[in-house]
Amino acid sequence: MRPPELEFAFHLEVSLGPIREMGAGRAGHRRIIPIIGGTVSGPKASGRILNLGADWQTIFADQTAELDTRYAFETDDGALIEVCNYGFRHGPPAVIAAIARGEDVAHDSYFMRTHARLETGDPRYDWVNRTLFVGTGERKEASVIMDLYALT
Repeated sequence: MRPPELEFAFHLEVSLGPIREMGAGRAGHRRIIPIIGGTVSGPKASGRILNLGADWQTIFADQTAELDTRYAFETDDGALIEVCNYGFRHGPPAVIAAIARGEDVAHDSYFMRTHARLETGDPRYDWVNRTLFVGTGERKEASVIMDLYALT
């Protein structure tokens, strides 16, 4: 068997609303971060991220952030595609503290990786329903930059 390969699919610039702190939950500190817009570009599709959805995060005792997002984008040709993205962000305490303060830090100074499931009813993009995606991300003050790759 050959190992899977990665094919770049999408670059997402996800705009975020203010963090809504929930407080301590069963597994850690909980918060909700609204997803309020953004853009999608890349060889597989381009469009705009819709003003709906959120990232439901759990911050564990070691400051690892469990990322659990659900949102959607509309392609330039009118297809609606749902994104369910799950992953982790962690790094050195000083870097994670800087991110929490809204500071930009070098994307290679921490780990932010995800796996995503996309879904649509539009036959032009039906291939996303059968494709596994992995992503690498970067947290900015009011946005997340995410590149998604299709496993081939």
